[in-house]
Amino acid sequence: MNMEITEEELAALAVLKQTGVNVLEAAQVAGAALRAGRGRVRRALRCIAAGEEELRRQEKTVSFEKAVAAAVEARRERRSRTQADFRYFTRRFMKRCKGLAARRVRAITPQECAQYIEQAFDTPRQRQKARLILSGVFSTALKRGWCSENPVVQVETVKVREERIEILKPQEIKALLTAAKNYKGGICLAAVGMMLYAGIRPHEVARLCREHINLQDGTISILPQHSKTGGARLVTIHPPLAKLLRTHCPAGKICPPQWARHWRALRRLAGFSRWVPDVLRHTFAGYHLRHFRSYSELQYEMGHRDSNLLRTRYVSMGSVGDAAAFWLATGEIS
Repeated sequence: MNMEITEEELAALAVLKQTGVNVLEAAQVAGAALRAGRGRVRRALRCIAAGEEELRRQEKTVSFEKAVAAAVEARRERRSRTQADFRYFTRRFMKRCKGLAARRVRAITPQECAQYIEQAFDTPRQRQKARLILSGVFSTALKRGWCSENPVVQVETVKVREERIEILKPQEIKALLTAAKNYKGGICLAAVGMMLYAGIRPHEVARLCREHINLQDGTISILPQHSKTGGARLVTIHPPLAKLLRTHCPAGKICPPQWARHWRALRRLAGFSRWVPDVLRHTFAGYHLRHFRSYSELQYEMGHRDSNLLRTRYVSMGSVGDAAAFWLATGEIS
């Protein structure tokens, strides 16, 4: 079979050879472009240009480690506690998930995100928070154009079953207050008193100073930048706390330097081998409700938006002793 090749076809072959690929592959690419362009050359060229732009956009990305650095920088105005949590969780992700640090964020799938969360963290509560922080990393990456979507959105939220925390028994309260009085001249007594008799959260206490306490008005001011929820509130200074603050309230920060270390040592001194987080806040709630019998007042003191959490999780009355004696402070600590 004789086939004559025209000069135009020879010129076309010469053009295809200049591409650096074999003629057949070049022809296949040209055919695909023409099919996308519905047989029209100009439309085919537009398809190629649009595809090139999309490919360039998709290739614009960074490693997960760099995305984390950008997310941390974007949160530099947040509270120090928030920044510390963000750094801790992201470092643990990269430490426990091999290859994640160098992984391109645009290529990470929702399925991989779910695996990373499960692999890096052990408890439901940790995984719940890890999901939020991982979503924060991708949210920053999305704003920078490093990915086209936030894959964590498609990861199912980890359900945490809230369980009631049993409050401290009267003898445990006495042991803790006695240890606080005896530990290094009572440097932690004011902080312990605020957690026990005012229900102030441990991290809120760590941010308080003497200037936030008004013994004359009988209140402690929790500022928005100090509270967990970002809302301000006034906490009542009840008689036992007033007694402690009159004798053991420092001039500057309520908590001594290296507060976490002192707080652990004090608990060991009091005989606690295992400490349940927020148990003092729960103890306060139990004794407050038993004595004052007001959900609305307790809700305000604790800074909750409504009383649902108090009714379902916070108030455990099983170990509440003599509530009147708890609030009168008959003089065990002087």
